Amino acid sequence: MTPWTPDQPLVSIRNVHKSYGDIEVLKGISLDVMKGQVICIIGPSGSGKSTLIRCINALNDIQSGSILVEGQEVHDPKLDKLALRRKVGMVFQQYNLFPHKTALQNVMMAPIKVLKENRAEVEARARDLLKKVRLEGKENHYPGELSGGQQQRVAIARSLAMRPDVMLFDEVTAALDPETVKEVLVTIKDLAADGMTCILVTHEMGFAREVSDHVYFTDKGVIVEHGAPADFFGNAQDPRTRAFLDQVL
Repeated sequence: MTPWTPDQPLVSIRNVHKSYGDIEVLKGISLDVMKGQVICIIGPSGSGKSTLIRCINALNDIQSGSILVEGQEVHDPKLDKLALRRKVGMVFQQYNLFPHKTALQNVMMAPIKVLKENRAEVEARARDLLKKVRLEGKENHYPGELSGGQQQRVAIARSLAMRPDVMLFDEVTAALDPETVKEVLVTIKDLAADGMTCILVTHEMGFAREVSDHVYFTDKGVIVEHGAPADFFGNAQDPRTRAFLDQVL
């Protein structure tokens, strides 16, 4: 395998097909994500958005096609999935925090238990990450003592603790109250500004317009249209894209 270099896509998806039984959810999806890019994937419910990003870190298998992360085939049967998930962080709609562990303990768990890293070093990093996501002072709070937006930011810090090369966000604001959506989006915006490669499935159109380098619109398992945000939102070409944007903007 030729070593990956930063002038190549960090994530390269080629002609990916995915079915659940007789239902084809992804119908030949192809896209590239370069290092440092922020990509937003939008579209109606059931259009395959979440399935696609779950395929990137091998939570879902694929029937055919190729997904490369730093040149490594994600669906190679010999793939070390743990090594892949160190490179590819993922934050879900549900926070999935351990309720009996504090914010700090939640962030520290994987590097200590999975990577066997030094506890003192991990704790220092976890404290820095909680500060980064604006949760300084909440280190010893349990998830039940935190708002939804705060819990989601702990989940982001927890994913960052594994020092990934790319972050996947799957509708991370969908379960939040409107007033807490903004604090999570600001956190992701900060990450993007720091150069983190991000792939987001989102229904926050203003955020997609402001932060992304490229927007993809999916419908019924295909990419209907894609482009830079100014072109995409200002001059959509496909009737399906225009109809969708008319509904959500």
